[in-house]
Order: sequence, then C-alpha cells, then structure tokens
Amino acid sequence: MDRAGRLALAVARDGDHCLWCGRTFTRLVPPTTDHLVPRVKGGPSWAENEIAACRRCNAHRGHQAPAAWRDECLRRGWQPDVAALTAAVHRLAAAVDRRGGQRRAAQYLAGQLRRW
Repeated sequence: MDRAGRLALAVARDGDHCLWCGRTFTRLVPPTTDHLVPRVKGGPSWAENEIAACRRCNAHRGHQAPAAWRDECLRRGWQPDVAALTAAVHRLAAAVDRRGGQRRAAQYLAGQLRRW
C-alpha cells in the first residue's frame, strides 16, 4: 500500500482528528501518519504502527516515546484520544507477536506497555 493509502486507512480507523491533540482535520490541519514506534527505534512500516496525527504533533513529537508524548500532550492541555492510543499500542504489540521478527520494536513496545 502506498503512503496515501496508508494515511486514508489510518484516518478511517482512527477518526477525523489527531490522536495526540484532538484537533479535527481540516484543510488547514491536514492529517499525517505518525509511527507509534519511530522508524529509528526499529518501528516497522506496517499499518498497525501508523496512526492519524496532525503535522504539528507529528513534527513536535519527533522520536519521543508514545507514553512520554501522551503525557506531554496532557501537560500542554491538549485532548489526546487516550482510548484510541491505547488500542493502537496494543494492536501493534499483537501484530508484532503474530508476525514475529521486529526484535527492537518488540523490546521498545514492552517498555511502553509498562508505562501505559
């Protein structure tokens, strides 16, 4: 699946809002795909590792861990969709268990699940 297809899938699954800050996607707040486990931390390019996020959150998060960025969003007074983020982390963990491999991502996710 190409990038546009993966973005459409993430928005259809996650809703028409940024999972980190809660802003509704519009022409001025376009959606992007954000990797739960960043690629530099061993995150795979799987649909289960991608969520819908606005450009601001995707850029500001950088390589921060999901639990740390969720806490930062709350500190900033934003409205992260904690239920959807929790489901996404568990969905990715299940996909890594099911597909195998992804040793770095599995270790990273295990740490995140302890903090979640």
